[in-house]
Amino acid sequence: DAVTKFYTNEYANVHRGLHTLSNLATERYEAARGTVQRFLKAGSEEEIIFNSGTTEAINMVAYGWAAPRMAAGDEIVLTVAEHHANIVPWHFLRERQGVKLVWVEIEPDGSIDPERVLAAITPRTKLVAVTHCSNVLGSVVDVKRITEGAHAKGVPVLVDGSQGAVHGPVDVVDLGADFYPITGHKLYGPSGSGAIYVKKDRQAEMRPFLGGGDMIEEVTRDMVSYAAPPMKFEAGTPGIAQTIGFAVALEYLMDLGMDNVAAHEARLVSYARERFKSLNWLNVQGDAPGKAAIFSMTIEGGGHAHDMSTILDQKGIAVRAGHHCAHPLMQALGV
Repeated sequence: DAVTKFYTNEYANVHRGLHTLSNLATERYEAARGTVQRFLKAGSEEEIIFNSGTTEAINMVAYGWAAPRMAAGDEIVLTVAEHHANIVPWHFLRERQGVKLVWVEIEPDGSIDPERVLAAITPRTKLVAVTHCSNVLGSVVDVKRITEGAHAKGVPVLVDGSQGAVHGPVDVVDLGADFYPITGHKLYGPSGSGAIYVKKDRQAEMRPFLGGGDMIEEVTRDMVSYAAPPMKFEAGTPGIAQTIGFAVALEYLMDLGMDNVAAHEARLVSYARERFKSLNWLNVQGDAPGKAAIFSMTIEGGGHAHDMSTILDQKGIAVRAGHHCAHPLMQALGV
């Protein structure tokens, strides 16, 4: 409704006009920044940068923060449980700059041991990039322990919050994350919406990822000076309607209470876990304590996932069939 209302009655560009519609659009767009700040419990609105979602956000960190300060042989610590959005940008740095990717395996129950992550840090480690919650297994990672240990060694931590922010309350300051991206469409918002929390001292170290209008202070034939963050990292006309819709979705979730969401999901997980145990032809992958409401499974006896998806679809049940965007995890699971 908020997106339709904006396109129908209120559409204008932001930060550029003095007329009524432009002022209204700018007001709503910037109010959305405050909404994201409250949802993530960030220290200030200036630490919230809008984008199209977690994929763009992590690429922004890869090119704007990591690439300028990494040389051949420097290391990034990852886990095999990462989504491709938190793998492929680092492979780009491996291919182009000789950066080394150091992989941490999952435990037998599908969990990530934070001590194994910290043990992988060496004097060449420049970044730890770890998911808050596996998009395949639902395993919730103790990222606070990881950030505490990594910071003690002088290493920043990017926490992929795309799933973590969906299943329970998030406090990025308490977690200690240096970077924490979230995606709108996973939070009941429009596709193409998202944001990343970037701690102020990391913003000061980060170059703009994209260049264009709105992120500059002045442009001449000989130089360019940049606007202050977060505008410095938001080039061009943004997804205004998407961002406004994203904020409305977050307001809805905050009204529900993310603690209530987590408690409800815990009951669903308990129920589903018991029901799945009664199906001897189903193998559930990973069952870490405190997991979020995500289950992945394989079928005994050679049944194909696409056939099962079709049967369930006929009963009004939607499932994801085939490989997730997490091939290293699929390989680790042997599926």
